[in-house]
Amino acid sequence: MLPDRAFGFLTGADREDIERGEARNGLIHIVSLALTKSADSLIDPKLVLSWLLSAVGAPGAMIGALVPVREAGALLPQLALARRVEASAQRKFFWSAGSAMQGVAALAIAGAALTLDGATAGVAVVLLVAVLAFGRSASSVSYKDALARTIAKRRRGAVTGFAASMASIAAFGVGALMASGIFAVAVGPLAGIVAIGGIGFLLAALLFTRLEEAAEDVDVDDDASIRTLVEPLFSDSQLRLFVAARGALAVTALAPPFIVMLSAASERTALDQLGPLVMASALASVLASYVWGRLSDRSSRQTLMVAGGLGSIVLLCVGGFSVVFGDLGGALGSAAAIFTAQISYEGVRAGRKLHLTDMAEDDFRARYTALSNTLIGLALVAGGVFGFAADQFGPASVVLAFGIIAAMGAVMASGLEEVQQANSDSDPEPY
Repeated sequence: MLPDRAFGFLTGADREDIERGEARNGLIHIVSLALTKSADSLIDPKLVLSWLLSAVGAPGAMIGALVPVREAGALLPQLALARRVEASAQRKFFWSAGSAMQGVAALAIAGAALTLDGATAGVAVVLLVAVLAFGRSASSVSYKDALARTIAKRRRGAVTGFAASMASIAAFGVGALMASGIFAVAVGPLAGIVAIGGIGFLLAALLFTRLEEAAEDVDVDDDASIRTLVEPLFSDSQLRLFVAARGALAVTALAPPFIVMLSAASERTALDQLGPLVMASALASVLASYVWGRLSDRSSRQTLMVAGGLGSIVLLCVGGFSVVFGDLGGALGSAAAIFTAQISYEGVRAGRKLHLTDMAEDDFRARYTALSNTLIGLALVAGGVFGFAADQFGPASVVLAFGIIAAMGAVMASGLEEVQQANSDSDPEPY
């Protein structure tokens, strides 16, 4: 069958090893994730939404609130949502509901931008971003369970990595359009981009409901105290080490804005100057996501080590180059730096997602995901201090510090277990 052949080609699996329904599920995962990840790039608060609010005349405080609201809103609610996910017989509906919520919020953002202006538009968009972030939280806390229930080990990284590469092609196209000068900083074109992203979320939500996920009887302890929810952090040393390593390696996600600050071209504000940076980031994702995913299927531990080590080298070189020469050589140098940093980030993202998916038992995977994400959300909020450090000591100092922290994360990752090598009962059963 064509789905089996396509799935086998993408994952490297022999056809006789593919469980009934797994190939179809894999393709649903790929298309759904590609749609939502593409939508994410079209609704990027760091770029598209920031420019959208600028175009409608929103105050700077509203623009500055976009990223913290999105990131904190996507991560902090997950611990509270985990219990509901664990109590559900199927996880796919949580993911679909979260994706649908993001789609509706994105369409509402586009509508607010077209009908409101100034501070009113700013408040409306920030509130809608909070709604979007909550939907993202529901999808995130449920996805690893849905993936583990429907795709066997050693194939999950290939599925998510290929989807990320497909989505990055869309982001590259958006960057190319920006670089071409076709898009001005105008409400109409930017609102249209956001609306297309909203439609992508809704299509993904509808498609994911077609996933063949076996309904399971769930016996969940009614004790939903904070102590119960955070208990794995005290009892599982591997989880503590994973969270610490992930927290340190999160600097690969925080670094790009500071890299842009190091470039002389970062002072230019036209969309056609931002286009090459978007293209560089997207191209890195296209080239690296699938490769990192396949490597993670073999060893997510080694993927985290290698990606963290690469990130450390890149950030130390970028920071050192800037100290010596004063900048990164304009737009081209900045794009090259972002390209290499993004390759490292894609490896960290692929490795940490798959490691958590494969290390956690079925009954507690949602809780592990939520606990990890909540702690990282708090760390990212606290990471706002790096912005003040950049004002005081310069962005080069921050990038150099990131390089040291990434090296520490790579070292911590070396202490993780090889979870892909263990035979697990969490592989999906045939349907």
